[in-house]
Amino acid sequence: MAVLKISNLVVGPSDVARLERELISLNDFFVEAQARQPGTAMQTPKLSQTLNQLAKENDINLLDEDLRQKLAQELKRIYEQAPVLHISFATEASPKAMEKLVTWVRANIHPQALIQVGLQPSVAAGCFLRTANKTFDMSLRASLKKSQPLLLKMIAGAVDGR
Repeated sequence: MAVLKISNLVVGPSDVARLERELISLNDFFVEAQARQPGTAMQTPKLSQTLNQLAKENDINLLDEDLRQKLAQELKRIYEQAPVLHISFATEASPKAMEKLVTWVRANIHPQALIQVGLQPSVAAGCFLRTANKTFDMSLRASLKKSQPLLLKMIAGAVDGR
């Protein structure tokens, strides 16, 4: 299987784990279907839009057991080895903002990078980004703190200039 292209609907590790569980459920359905008596009614599992899109973008026929197994192995590899960016915002990011962020990260950092989003109200504005070996504080508080000498000088000048 070529490098798996993951859609922007797959944002973080939890999405990859959900796809893995969905594939397991689909495999279980096919195993049960072989064991059942002919003519017995069965409820086919509902596939998520995410799994359908993933299969379509990678030309994977989910009815083919070998392709399903390869997809499951690739999803496991991504879950265990793909770079993960931990981003904390003050409030929940909108789906449109997350889609833009995922698109940019996959185009500029790694095509299979995952983003784990968290909430940290102390950020106030901006975000806090953490990778495996680096941390970036891109909050308004950090920006103001970095500019503190200039702000104090400007305030002092404004007070003295009365």
